[in-house]
Amino acid sequence: MPFRLPIFPLSVVLFPGIPLPLHIFEPRYKRMLADCLAADRRFGITPVAGSDVPESGAVGCIAEIRVNQELPDGRSNIVVVGGSRFMLSRLLDESLPYLTADVQPFEDDVDSVPPVDRIEALRQLFTRYFGGLSALHDTMPEEPALPDDGLSLSFQVAGGIECDLGVKQRLLAERSTARRVEALIMLLPVLTSALERGIKVHQRAHGNGKGGAFTDILTGP
Repeated sequence: MPFRLPIFPLSVVLFPGIPLPLHIFEPRYKRMLADCLAADRRFGITPVAGSDVPESGAVGCIAEIRVNQELPDGRSNIVVVGGSRFMLSRLLDESLPYLTADVQPFEDDVDSVPPVDRIEALRQLFTRYFGGLSALHDTMPEEPALPDDGLSLSFQVAGGIECDLGVKQRLLAERSTARRVEALIMLLPVLTSALERGIKVHQRAHGNGKGGAFTDILTGP
């Protein structure tokens, strides 16, 4: 059944189960935050696509407010976690400074579960990518904690990669878990190769541009 939801258009794609820090400073969204905190602590995030006003049929994700830090000047730092996805049915004409809409649940097809070997392939590819991302940002490499089921894994991987906003939106709007997993399996080697090139440049920069032989961080000796 459709339900009402405050809408926050952003240049970001939120995925179910993924945390997202936000800085709230515009008066209309400070009002939205106050209203959400007084109600069920939820609002919807829809990606910006040429306009701040999402169209009917846009797919977004519910943001559940987990942390709210109000600053002395009225701004707030919050942390939300992605809840379930939704499809926007229609915008509502309400006397509020922010958008509200009727939305309906948007779920993956129940018969789109990927094979176990494809889930494992995605886990391995993302682990390699995650290690490269850690190396590029000079953080300690660690084994990412990944869920076992394909649906949750596909959302975590989609939320953890750095890529074009449009690509992420298509991953969010995909209703087949198997197709989302396959898309990520094809995408991750491309992203990882770009990371490896960036790591080599980064290492040379740390070596004052001298270059020379060095151990590949991702593959070892």
